[in-house]
Amino acid sequence: MAKPEHEFFAAEKVGFTPCAGDVPQLTERILAADDASGVATRMLRFEPGTDTTPNGVQAHDFWEEVYILEGSITDLRLGETFTAGMYACRPPGMEHGPWLSEEGCLTFEVRYRP
Repeated sequence: MAKPEHEFFAAEKVGFTPCAGDVPQLTERILAADDASGVATRMLRFEPGTDTTPNGVQAHDFWEEVYILEGSITDLRLGETFTAGMYACRPPGMEHGPWLSEEGCLTFEVRYRP
């Protein structure tokens, strides 16, 4: 029940794949994961114009830390836009989204269990 060991490697060697849900413009690059527990480290990419409304409001049973590397996302429920350099730490059960990214966005995320 642990992520695999990795020494430094070029992250772009890992391709982006579609995320679960109904939004094909939302893709992820899984850098490390433990499939048994669901914990992961990933990069999440919103193509320009991505709207995650079909996926609804999200809440997870794990901790999630998110750092915006590029671009911006707007939480449609809150009516707030978050930009590159901003950070979030969400405890299990915290609601967030749905999101709109007019210009596109790239985040770095770490997920772990309590």
